[in-house]
Amino acid sequence: MVAGLILRPAAAADAPALAALYGWHVRHGLGTFEETPPGAVEMAARLARIQGAGWPWLAAEVDGALAGYAYAGPFRERSAYRFTAEDSVYVAPDQGGRGVGRALLEAVLDACRARGVRQVLAVIGDSGNAASIALHRRCGFTDAGRLHAVGYKHDRWVDVVLMQKALP
Repeated sequence: MVAGLILRPAAAADAPALAALYGWHVRHGLGTFEETPPGAVEMAARLARIQGAGWPWLAAEVDGALAGYAYAGPFRERSAYRFTAEDSVYVAPDQGGRGVGRALLEAVLDACRARGVRQVLAVIGDSGNAASIALHRRCGFTDAGRLHAVGYKHDRWVDVVLMQKALP
């Protein structure tokens, strides 16, 4: 665990930092299939939508700076999916491998359990995203499938890895 790590619900005031962190992943990574980074106003709207529906969105701070964030939301909007969530975890590039992602994901899973969620899905962009796949495995997720070449980003075709965890 990272010394001085603070986990807390994300707040509207975090929107610029959330947008900056996510923007880095949009521009440089394959974990998200967005190609244009959203600004702070859009991130604030996304945060309000998730939290307003009673889903968790957590921020991780180290030394007063945003080190990562994670949230869960509905997997799909159809009512039969109401007990299934999809998680998202983003860690600052300089915080990778220090336990920030695991702390965030475990806290989001706890919040999902409290909400009555039965299944959490990880829809991981890029089959080569070893860090995210390993993080989810460490937290008890198992492989659920792969969608081959469904995204095109950074001049290449990208797979999606599906992982799943049942919550007791």
